[in-house]
Amino acid sequence: MSKPQAPRKVGDKEALAVATQIRGSAQKLNLVAGLIRGRKAGDALNILAFSKKAMAVDARKVLASAIANAENNHNLDVDALVVAEASVGKSITMKRFATRGRGKSTRILKPFSRLRIVVREQEEA
Repeated sequence: MSKPQAPRKVGDKEALAVATQIRGSAQKLNLVAGLIRGRKAGDALNILAFSKKAMAVDARKVLASAIANAENNHNLDVDALVVAEASVGKSITMKRFATRGRGKSTRILKPFSRLRIVVREQEEA
């Protein structure tokens, strides 16, 4: 007697990849995610590969993982994949302290973000 299988979090023609701890603020990561929303998967990979934004490196890894999940786990056609969703949220925040003059200290916040990318197989019309 095992537990029943959990229902899928996305549709039948969709695949998902999530990165839960990307070092950087959600605001900066959302700028990169906005570049690829609604685009074809191959085009989105090229955009991220040649972007000057530092967060594009991690976003490209997550997108590549979503494409691999679609191909290997769900038997979807890689050439017909479109980035259906690229949502960004806050994760943990590390708190550190920096010493300042006259015996005082300042709080340094080091935020982490999460990125959820859903790719969908779209029929050529």
